[in-house]
Formats: sequence, structure tokens, C-alpha cells
Amino acid sequence: MTDTTKTEGVGILATRPHPSRRQLMALGAGAMAWFGPKPGWAPSAMAATPPAKPTGQVIVGLSQEPTVFHPLKVHIEVDEGVYFNLFSALWRVDPKGNFVPDLVAEIPSVENGGISADGLNWHLKLKDNVKWHDGTPFTAEDVKFNLDLINNPKFAAGRRAGHELVKDIKVVSPTEITWRLERAYAPYPSILSWTFLVPKHILEKAADPNTTPDFLAKPIGTGAFKWVERVPGDHIALAAYEGYHGDGPHLERLIFKYIPDLTVLYTQFQTGEVDYTGIQGITPDHYAEAKTLADRVVTPVPQPFVENIAVNTGLPVFQDKAVREALYYAIDKKSIIEQIYYGLPSPIESFLPPQSWAFNPNLPKHEYDPAKAKKILDDAGWVPGSDGVRAKNGVRLEFVNSTTAGNHVREQAQQLLQQTWAEIGAKMTINNLPPAVMWGDYWMQSKFESAMVGIDFMIGPDPDATDFFSSRSIGAKGGGGQNTTQYANPEVDALLVEGASTFSQQKRKAAYQKMQEITRRDLPYLPIFQYAMVQGVKGKLQGFAPNVNVQENCWNASTWYWSS
Repeated sequence: MTDTTKTEGVGILATRPHPSRRQLMALGAGAMAWFGPKPGWAPSAMAATPPAKPTGQVIVGLSQEPTVFHPLKVHIEVDEGVYFNLFSALWRVDPKGNFVPDLVAEIPSVENGGISADGLNWHLKLKDNVKWHDGTPFTAEDVKFNLDLINNPKFAAGRRAGHELVKDIKVVSPTEITWRLERAYAPYPSILSWTFLVPKHILEKAADPNTTPDFLAKPIGTGAFKWVERVPGDHIALAAYEGYHGDGPHLERLIFKYIPDLTVLYTQFQTGEVDYTGIQGITPDHYAEAKTLADRVVTPVPQPFVENIAVNTGLPVFQDKAVREALYYAIDKKSIIEQIYYGLPSPIESFLPPQSWAFNPNLPKHEYDPAKAKKILDDAGWVPGSDGVRAKNGVRLEFVNSTTAGNHVREQAQQLLQQTWAEIGAKMTINNLPPAVMWGDYWMQSKFESAMVGIDFMIGPDPDATDFFSSRSIGAKGGGGQNTTQYANPEVDALLVEGASTFSQQKRKAAYQKMQEITRRDLPYLPIFQYAMVQGVKGKLQGFAPNVNVQENCWNASTWYWSS
């Protein structure tokens, strides 16, 4: 896992203006805010027009392998590069934070009668003549099926937050659907922008909604590209769906190539075997060289992702807050950022990036202070043993740290942490794993001890982080969400509900800023820095548009094309 502001990128986004989050609900001047585009992505010379028919292919290099092909199940960011192209959502969000219709004919709002003034009653109108890749018509019955499936307790949904509030779903016609929310929920439009829909006519036949082998072997969506093949450990191939309801596709094929070693990925970008460097971009140590490459656009782009050490608070060694505090004081952030990441990222104290309207700038500033870390452990009763490793009540201050194997930059950071933590009496063992293992049940079901991980905690630009901090979102305890640290704090639970239940930006901001104070104190995650990803694409690729509001920049590959 990884993924601050990106800009409209190489080429032009061919979309008309649409209501933003704030316009969408019209329930207070900042009901939902967004990141605007920032300077930093240099466009190449534009081709006059896209090709008359799908032409050519793009190879996206990924250091992590997409493995989950049911978009409503638990998945990680890299899977979404496939979802954006294979499936459709009701609407999407562009780099300016505007909602853009996908399966809906228009974005519902108070003004057009799509949403009631209190935010509870919704009436959606869908596009006509949308078809699944097998030719079956897409209808409002599919929308109802997806919302019901997400809330089916027998289904292992990746996210229920927000969806669980949906009641009284009624199909009015093949292109109209209504529902009611139990209570106002400000992040819900953002959630729907990346709720990719699956086909009722195929999945309703499954006796067990979690076991759909035929669909997973050849998933069918309504997206711009249709499934061709997957060669595990190598690549996924998609082909243009010429019955697509939106703009494009202009490419004949879209290939996701799995290259676990980031140095090899960069080398293939140099040689032209890879057209776009994918979710983890170009490593900082290659940036100086990469920006001199001919016919390449290489630019550092701030990201919403925050690099953390996630600690499993369900384990005895991490249940003592003194341990988490001491480890945080013993992180040499400056050396990690300057020596390993070449000064590209920015140190951070919050799970939210500074560009968020809810960011709290007044959190305590981190200090690298090993002496203070030792004192915290001494005062808490963690006593050094003969081997220098501390222990308390029979529990040794010893743990495993894991991340994606083959990420040599993270491995260097791990080695530095291993040294500085050893100095305070904490023994860290490094055990890195292939991506499919690391970010599978090992991560999702909290089987890890500690992990080095980059996370976008937001829902698009919305600061709701229920998925990661609510005690109801602990997957290892049956919850629907990604609270893999097993963090539980009733005050945080209450603030999450408060922040999501009002459309007053002022009240939401107060709730989320208080929550940041608490999580900075409790430290279920030890925040290190905000990412600045070095993105690389070939200079003749048109339409590529970095988008801070999504987790994978293949979000608009339907509009990509080659200028020559």
C-alpha cells in the first residue's frame, strides 16, 4: 500500500463542469471540500484529436500485484487501477474535486431534486442504454443489488460505513432508483464515487456471495475496458469495450504489468518497456536521473498518502502507550527523509495531509530524542535484559516489522529504524513479504505485528477516517473496514460519528481536529511523512491527469491516447 496535490496532467480532461461536493448537497458552504489542482505537472504537446477508433496500448508498471477482482470486497489501492477501467461507479471525482456523472444521468443535488434538503432522501436518474460487457442492460436493479450486497452480513464487504445507513431502496423504473438514509452522512457522496458496481445477473446466482469463482476468473463490468486475461505474477490485460457509455476508450489495450522490484520497474521505464510507473512511482534515488530522460515527463507530485509505522495494538507489546510513545521519539525522521528519500517528502504528525481543510496544524511537533524515549520506558517499567532488550511483566519489547518485499527504499528506512530502536532497548526483526501476502489477510486481518505502510486515510478529499479508526471497523473482530491496528477509543468513535453526521464544515473541522489530537497522543500509527510521489509517463501519452482525489492515477485511462 502507499498513495499533496496533483494537477491536471499531460493532456486535457475532456469533461464539462459538474457540481462539486459543496454544490452537491447545498447544505452549508463547505459541506464537502476538495483539493484543487496545484502547479507541478508539465503537459506535453497535445495531439489535435484522439484517434477515430481505439489504437495502441499502454503498459502500466506496478510494484504490487492486483489480486482482488471483486471491487466490493476488501482490497488495496493497486486493485483500484483495474477497477476504474473495468467497472463503473454512479459518479467519479475529477482532479478539481468535481463529481462527474458515470452511470447517473446527472449528479443528484438539492437543486435538481435528487437529494432532499435534510440530506436523507435520494432520487437518482441513470443513463439509458448502458450495457455490461456481456451485452446485458445495466439497470436500477443492479444498483439495488449492489447496495443490498454490501449490507448483507454474510458478505465480506470492504466497506459498510455509510452504506449501512441506506434504507427503503426502491426501483422506480429501469433508470430510476430512490432510497432513504437513516441519518445525514456527509461523506456518502464521496463513498459512492468509488463504489464500483458489479452485475446482478451474474452474482445473484451465487449461493455464497463470497464465492464467485467464474466472476473472479473473468470479471464483467460496464467500464471502458473489458477483461482479456490475467497471468498471475506477470500481468493483467484489458481490451477496449467499444460499447462503453462514456468518453473513449481511445486505447486498444491497457496492460498492468507486475514488477515487484522498484529498480527493475524504473529500468523498464528507462528502456520504454513501461509507459507509466504506476502507484509507487519512481524511487527518490532515481529522480535526478529520471528527470533527464528524453521523451519522459517526470515530476514529484504531493500525495494524500502518509507513510506510517502501523502497530498492532491487539498485541501485548503494543498495548502499553509508553511503548508507542518511546518508539515514536526514537524515529530519526530527518535522516529518513533527507538521506533515504532525498528530501522529497514532508514530515507530518497527522493522518491527514496539510492540504485537507480538516488538517490540524497545532499538533505536537515530533522530536528525535532517544534519551527521552529511554526515560519513558524506564518510567513505565520496561527494564533492559542482559541482551539489552527491555521487558515488562514477561513481555519482551521485541516485534517484527513488515512491508512489501523488493521496495529497497523502505528496506533502508527499516534498517535505520532497527538501529535507532535497538538503542532504546527495542528489538525489531524485519520480515518483508510479497505484496499479495503482505496486503492480504496478514494485513487486513491484523496478523502482522508492525508494518511500514503508506495510507490515504480519506475518502477522496473527505476527511472521514471511520474505516481506519472506528472500533467497528476492525476486520479481525468481524468489522467492515480497515482498522488493522485494532485501535479502539470511544471518544474517537464518537467524534467520527459527529464529523460524518453534520454538513457544517466548521463543526466537522472541529470534530476531526480533536480526533487528530487524540490519535497523535495514542499513536496507533507512528506518522513519518507525507508522500511526494515521483510520477513518470512517456511524453507522448495524452490525457494522463494526476488526481489527488483517487488512489490510482489510471482513473481516466479511457481518455488516454498517443499523440503519434
